[in-house]
Amino acid sequence: MWHVHGSWTTSFVHGGHVCLLPVTPDRGPDGRGRAATWTWPDNAVEIPHEKLRHTDVDLVIAQRPHELDLAERLLGRRPGRDVPAVYVEHNTPKGDVPLTRHPMADRDDVTVVHVTHFNALFWDCGRAPTAVVEHGVADPGHRYTGETERAGAVINEPLRRWRVTGTDLLPLIAQSAPLDLFGMGVTGVPARLGLPPDRLRVHEDLPQHAMHDRLARCRAYVHPIRWTSLGLSLIEAMMLGLPVAVLGTTEAYEAVPPEAGIVTTRPDRLRAALRDFLADPDHARAVGAAARAAALRRYGLARFHSDWDRLLQEVTR
Repeated sequence: MWHVHGSWTTSFVHGGHVCLLPVTPDRGPDGRGRAATWTWPDNAVEIPHEKLRHTDVDLVIAQRPHELDLAERLLGRRPGRDVPAVYVEHNTPKGDVPLTRHPMADRDDVTVVHVTHFNALFWDCGRAPTAVVEHGVADPGHRYTGETERAGAVINEPLRRWRVTGTDLLPLIAQSAPLDLFGMGVTGVPARLGLPPDRLRVHEDLPQHAMHDRLARCRAYVHPIRWTSLGLSLIEAMMLGLPVAVLGTTEAYEAVPPEAGIVTTRPDRLRAALRDFLADPDHARAVGAAARAAALRRYGLARFHSDWDRLLQEVTR
């Protein structure tokens, strides 16, 4: 398997399986090896490209369309025929939704594993066998203090992704709640949106533990993303103990029960909920505790690993 999505891969490699991660001298996209900024166990093993042809593998996990062909070249075996294979689909479909055909739609030898039920519903996978294994997130611990009367948000590349991530909604939200924005590529956001620091502060690509500590000081978490399968930062915020105000798209209604915050397609209700959280710390703390309990119950690592173990046994058998 390749290191593509850091949070998901971190959860997966903690499941105990020996995970072979191809590595190249330049550590490019097809050879990153182990993560440099995440804590991974010893069963996540780097292996040079040239050694893969002479290495026994039980299964190929692909996450990008070209990886199955790449695996065939490196292994000298065809995934799905000579060695079992699954394709993990992390993303919502693009293009002519809901008619978008999945890249694996015409294959019946590779199981498409969706990370949300929303993805399984919206992707057209044709005759490909499918399964859903919902996300599992390592518990960062209950760190919530809510001492800062601001709302936190985590968005990667908000300027490039713009409406996808709801970046255009941030000025409206900031009228009701000052924002702390975390993520990669956030430095230029205040200037682009014309927001001063008292309305929008940014924290560029912090290490995860530092980001969790600072996020937990925020009174609430806001998730303005329009079109992503399910942001793991939302689940992490809930596990930290933050109450959440979430744009009601894709998997949000499944992930956030009513007691954990608000899920709505109306920005005015999103803003009203944030105002309530900022004005009433006790209410925010109680809702955040419910959010943490809900996230642990549904997205804990034990369930995630159990689901994956069962699926891997089925596919390899």
